[in-house]
Amino acid sequence: MTTILIANRGEIAVRVIRAAAERGHRTVAVYADQDVTALYVELADVAVALHGATAPQTYLDQAKVLAAAEETGAEAIHPGYGFLSENADFARAVIDAGMTWIGPTPETIERLGDKVAARALAVQVGAPLAPGTDGPVSGAEEVRAFAEEHGLPVVIKAAHGGGGRGMRVVRASEDIDDAHASAVREAEGAFGRGECFVERFLDRPRHVEAQVVADAHGEVAVVGIRDCSLQRRNQKLVEEAPAPFLSTEHRLAVLDSARDICAAAGYVGAGTVEYLLSPDGVLSFLEVNTRLQVEHPVTEETARVDLVAEQLRIAAGEPLSTAARRAAAELRETGVLDGGHAIEFRINAEEPAHGFLPTPGPVELLQPPTGPGIRVDTGVRSGDEVSGAFDSLIAKLIVTGPDRATALRRARVALAEMRVEGVPTVLPFHRAVLEADDFLAADGAESFRVHTRWIETEFEAELAESEHLAAAVRHREQGMRRTTVEIDGRAVSLGLPGGLLGLLGAASQEADPRGAGEPGRSEDDGAVTSPVAGTLVSWSAEDGDDVEEGAPVVVVEAMKMESTVRAPRAGTLHREDLAPGSSLNAGQVLARLR
Repeated sequence: MTTILIANRGEIAVRVIRAAAERGHRTVAVYADQDVTALYVELADVAVALHGATAPQTYLDQAKVLAAAEETGAEAIHPGYGFLSENADFARAVIDAGMTWIGPTPETIERLGDKVAARALAVQVGAPLAPGTDGPVSGAEEVRAFAEEHGLPVVIKAAHGGGGRGMRVVRASEDIDDAHASAVREAEGAFGRGECFVERFLDRPRHVEAQVVADAHGEVAVVGIRDCSLQRRNQKLVEEAPAPFLSTEHRLAVLDSARDICAAAGYVGAGTVEYLLSPDGVLSFLEVNTRLQVEHPVTEETARVDLVAEQLRIAAGEPLSTAARRAAAELRETGVLDGGHAIEFRINAEEPAHGFLPTPGPVELLQPPTGPGIRVDTGVRSGDEVSGAFDSLIAKLIVTGPDRATALRRARVALAEMRVEGVPTVLPFHRAVLEADDFLAADGAESFRVHTRWIETEFEAELAESEHLAAAVRHREQGMRRTTVEIDGRAVSLGLPGGLLGLLGAASQEADPRGAGEPGRSEDDGAVTSPVAGTLVSWSAEDGDDVEEGAPVVVVEAMKMESTVRAPRAGTLHREDLAPGSSLNAGQVLARLR
């Protein structure tokens, strides 16, 4: 296994390239057109163009990736996360081509990637479970029948996917048809298969997951338990390890069932077993992700285990490292790891002021923090562009301390120090979270109140009033211009609103005062506009329909995330000549209400 091709991009490609180089492997990068100048392409020993600008044309094109491996003499392929990482057909094709697949076997991916089969395996080993269907549902009517029997809310989930794709929570019976159609559509787009099953949804649960590594010699080790409850649209934003305020009973239940599920599946490689934990203490198996997780660094820091290096060891036929075995033993015996406590903040190009909408564009400045306990994983540099064709992740900020309280204090300083300019990011959200009592939990377990919908419910009003968010909104709306001035002998970076600069310029030139500032204009309050640069997925209302204020009009997609655009007021809908699949610009008028 001398040469390894990384079938991925961005941050995770950088992470794998560095780990491989440390072990003496030669690395091959593959890239889409817009990634030609990316950091991971520069770091790899060899880079091969995939000649395309979308995921299906590039990183999801198995033939192109395999051809690149053959062309460069790669003996192994690491899939990273996302894209083809949980595709059993691709894993099988890699093996059939005589290469090493750095991951679990195709058979294991199929068994655990099928959520229905994984659920059956969980039943077999006695893992905790919430009620669910025995197989994929045939349509929305079967979802409705399940909801009538078990009650609402229910969750519709893609049977062949993960990462929150193809998953919809239904809280009202009238939403079942749209939710099922949307889940199927997203599952087909993300995984090529649209089958979905249904489970009873545990309301206001925590999301807890176990990090597993298993070698080809039959040893399965659980080296960490993470809490990933801070999510929006089923996509995680903040993760920490070890999972705080977890009882001994729940810790042991997670450790035992995660190990037993993976052992029964003949698991080899790194993987994650996920659970939901309700406020009343009900623990339920959720799914197995047969790949490395985005949030793996918090486990690495606390367990002191390099999980990518562990993957490479396992793929080479070596046993688990001493560090992995030690961490698993410590976790089971005491629940305390030598590495202390770590928190990861995903820095996404998204606008928290507008519902976390993706905001692709150029990153004019990326200035990460430094100091004790600070780690930043990124594939982006100042001057790079976040493409609307892929996910919105810019960087991951991982902060570690000897205990949770210290990690939180360090995180507050690190987030204040970190700067990203050019695109809106979720940094204001993270700064606001570190002032939220529900997350800080200063009074112990009873005061830790975050759950998977906490952002959209309890925290929504607080976030809207946050001084961090307000500052970010003002910065965006006023078109800040930055310059450096000297004050008392010290260089100070100063941000000035564009409007103020215009006024100053007008005053100095004795210009017509009517020219100062931005010219006024009347807003078209009947325009239905795209909140993002992306693609039109489907219309929710027909041309000529009378719609009420707030009614769904159109579904748009950007960076793998669907958003429903609703009517800004009541009126008769007049659609623009746009069909599903049309490319959209941010702010583009899609329809008007008259």
